[in-house]
Amino acid sequence: MPVVSITLLPGYAPDTQHRMVNRVAQAVRSVIDTPEAGTTVFVNEVSTYRRDGKVFSGGRAAHPVASEVVRSFLQATQERDLQKAQSFLHADFGMCFPGGVKMRTLPEMIGWAQQRYSAIRKNYEQFEESWHGDATVVFCHGTLQGTWLEGEPFEGIRFIDRIEVRDGLITRQDVWNDLAEHRQA
Repeated sequence: MPVVSITLLPGYAPDTQHRMVNRVAQAVRSVIDTPEAGTTVFVNEVSTYRRDGKVFSGGRAAHPVASEVVRSFLQATQERDLQKAQSFLHADFGMCFPGGVKMRTLPEMIGWAQQRYSAIRKNYEQFEESWHGDATVVFCHGTLQGTWLEGEPFEGIRFIDRIEVRDGLITRQDVWNDLAEHRQA
C-alpha cells in the first residue's frame, strides 16, 4: 500500500493542501492498483530550505481551481457579460467550435452563434479535471436548451467542452455538440 509524503514550506491554505493530497492520491491510484483505503498521502511543513545557493522560507501561490475558473467563464459568456468573460482568457486564447470553426475572440463567437440560434443555455452534468504539462484540462458535459432562429425551442442536446487553463487563465476551448443533427431532424 503506497504512502506518499509531500513536504511544503509554510503558508499554504488548508484547502490548497487538501486539493494537493487528493490529486496526488488519485495520481498514485491511476498508476498502482491499490484501493482508496490503502492509499495514504500526507503533508509535512518545513520552515526553511536551501536550493541553488538560495534560502527559501515561503511557498509559491496556489493556482485557482481550474473547474471554478471554467464555470465562471461559461456563466459570464452565457449571460453575455463579455467583459467579465474576457477577464478569464489568456492573451493567446483560441477556440474551436463544431464544424472546425476556429475563432480567437468572444465577439466572433457571438456573431457565429447568432447565425445558428437565438438563445442557448447549458445544463451541466459534470466537470472533470485532468492535467497535461502545466495546463489543467477541464471537461464539462451536459445538455443544451434554447431557441432556434425561427422561435422553436430545443432541449436535451448533448455537448462537451474541453478547456485548457494555465496559470489561472483559459488558453483554449474546444466545443462539441449535437446541435446540427437535431436541427436537421
